[in-house]
Amino acid sequence: MFYADADLTLLYYHSLDRPRDFRNKVIWITGASSGIGEHLAYVLVKSGAKLALSGVNVERLTAVGERCKEISNCAAEDILLVPFQINNFEIHDECVKKVLDHFGQIDILVNNAGVSQRAEFADVDIELDQQLFSVNVFGTINLTRKVLKHFLQRKKGHMVVTSSTAGKIGVPFSCTYTASKHALHGYFECLRSEMVDENIDVTLLCPGPVFSGLPDRCVTGKVGEKFDHKQKPTDKRMATERCCDLMATAIAYKLDECWITFQPILFTYYVAQYIPTIFRTLIAKFIFNKQRFMKMRQGR
Repeated sequence: MFYADADLTLLYYHSLDRPRDFRNKVIWITGASSGIGEHLAYVLVKSGAKLALSGVNVERLTAVGERCKEISNCAAEDILLVPFQINNFEIHDECVKKVLDHFGQIDILVNNAGVSQRAEFADVDIELDQQLFSVNVFGTINLTRKVLKHFLQRKKGHMVVTSSTAGKIGVPFSCTYTASKHALHGYFECLRSEMVDENIDVTLLCPGPVFSGLPDRCVTGKVGEKFDHKQKPTDKRMATERCCDLMATAIAYKLDECWITFQPILFTYYVAQYIPTIFRTLIAKFIFNKQRFMKMRQGR
C-alpha cells in the first residue's frame, strides 16, 4: 500500500497479464493537444484505437495527430482532428456530427479538457468562477449530453472523465477548480445511476500532481490573470506516461472511479474516504498549512 501510486483496485487490474485491446473502438479525447490528453492518445492508439482529437491549439493538435500515426502505423483516416473551444456550446452539435460522419460511431468519450487555478477563496471574482465552470463543467456536460444521444441510440457507450484528486476533498487555495471537479462527480454519478439499464458506463479518473500542461496554464482569482508558475524537471509529480498508462487500464476495464497519485497523497485520500472525521480534525490541520501545502501542490 505504501508504495502504491494508484488505488488498489486499479493496480490489481493493471497487474493482470492481459493486453488492452481498443481495436475498432472510436475514442474521442478533448484537451488532447498537450499533457494527459496528448499522452493518453499515444497509449490508446498503440492499442488499436481510432481517435478523434480535440483541443484549442491547432498546431499542437496537428503534431499530436502526426505522432499518433508514427508510433502506431495506423491509417491516416484513423486519426481525426476536431479543434474547438469546449465552452463554445453552439458548435458542439457540429463537432459530434463531424466525428460521426467520419467514423460512423463513437465508442468512448474522454472528457479531458480543463483549466486549473491557484487563488485564495476570498480573492476570487465571481466572473472567474463563471468562466472556469463554463470550461471545466458546463462545456463537458453539454458535449456529454450530445454524445449520450448517440450512445442511447446504439444502446452502448462509455463516458470517461478526467477529474482530479481535488474532486474528492476540498483542496485549499484552489476553490473554483476544486468545486468544478466536485461538480463533475455530481453530474456523472447521477448519469451513472440513470444508465444502469442502458449498457452505458461511466469512469471517473482522479489523477494527482502530474507533469502536464495544466499547471503552466493555471489561472488565479481574476479573469485574464495567469498564476506565475513553471514546472521543473525536479518537481515531485507523476510522469505523464505512467499516469496515462494507468488511465488506459481503467478505461479498458470500465472501472467506476480511480485514484492515480503518489504517496503520501494517495494514503491521505484513503484516510479522507474511510475515516473522514480523523482526517478533518487531525491530518488536514497538518497538511493544509498554507506554505507547506502550496509547496506540495507545486511538487516542491
